[in-house]
Amino acid sequence: MHPWRLKPGRLHPLDRPPADAPWNLAELSDLAPVDAVEAAVLVGLVERPQGAQLLLTRRTDSLRLHAGQIAFPGGRRDAGDADLVATALRETEEEVGIEPERIEPLGFLDPLLTITGFRVIPVLARLDPGFTLRLQEDEVAEAFEAPLAVLLDPGRIERVGAVFRGRLRHTWQIRHGGYRIWGATAAIILNLGRFLEPET
Repeated sequence: MHPWRLKPGRLHPLDRPPADAPWNLAELSDLAPVDAVEAAVLVGLVERPQGAQLLLTRRTDSLRLHAGQIAFPGGRRDAGDADLVATALRETEEEVGIEPERIEPLGFLDPLLTITGFRVIPVLARLDPGFTLRLQEDEVAEAFEAPLAVLLDPGRIERVGAVFRGRLRHTWQIRHGGYRIWGATAAIILNLGRFLEPET
C-alpha cells in the first residue's frame, strides 16, 4: 500500500470483530441509543500505478439518511448475513456491483458510533484493480477513487464544529477534488491512519 503499510498486529482479526465501545463514544455519549443498530462498511483499497486509492461513493440526494454525502459502501446488518464481513460484501455488491470474489477482506478497524444510531464496523479490504462498477442508481449517485496519501495528509484533515441538539459537536472533514468528505466517513479515514505507517 505504497506509501503506507499496515502496522503489524494492529488490525482486529476477521474472526474476532471488535466488541469494545466505539472510539468516538465520548463525543456522542448523550446521543448514544440503548441499542445501536449494527452496520458495516467496506474500506476498499485499490492498488494503482500512481499509488493506493480508496473507493468512495456519493449518495443520492433523495435518500432519507445521509443524502448527498460521501460514504463507503455499506449498511445495516441483515438477518441473513452470516457476519459483519458478509454485510460489507453484500452491501458493496448491491451498491456498486463489485463481486465478493474481487474483494480480499484484511481485518476490522475500530467501531464507530454515528449520530443516526448506528454502530459501524469498518472492514478493511483489498480490491482487485480489474473490478467494474454497476451502481445502484436509486442509492448511489457516483463512485470514485481518491488517493490514500492525500486523504491521510494531516494538512487536509480539519476538525469542524456545528450545533446539534443544543450543543456544539465536533467532527472531521477532508476536502479533495471538489468533494467534501465529512462526518462518519472522514472519521473512518482518520481511524484508518492509526492502523498504517509510512513505508521505509
